[in-house]
Amino acid sequence: MSASTAPSLASALGQVRVVSLEAGRAVIEYEVGPHMCHSGGVAQGGFVCGWIDAAMAHASISRSPDVTPMSLELKVSYFAPARPGRVLAEGWIERAGRSTCFAEGRLTDLDGNVLAKATSTIRLIPRAAVEATTRRALETK
Repeated sequence: MSASTAPSLASALGQVRVVSLEAGRAVIEYEVGPHMCHSGGVAQGGFVCGWIDAAMAHASISRSPDVTPMSLELKVSYFAPARPGRVLAEGWIERAGRSTCFAEGRLTDLDGNVLAKATSTIRLIPRAAVEATTRRALETK
């Protein structure tokens, strides 16, 4: 599969739309598809983690668009199963420094029931540095 035909991260995660994006907060709507589920129609936990992680990353970028967020630590607590249909991932920055921020997030169903919560320590790396490293890595392949 070429880079031009490969699905984007957003489409692979089932992103429907960014509901809101403001300084330090983000809400993203996802469609839980049957292909994301295992026994009994329950979304695989990696998707749940990815949805919340993406919302926290969006929240960090909303504060500093010139950085790339890199998760240093991520903890997810699962409270109820996510099932096929729409869910909302919310992320917000609790505290931020120059190079590190602490984020929190949660996944809810459309009725507002909390399905999972997460916390993350995020390293904020200048986007130009990340892009340069990626270019060099791709050139050696």
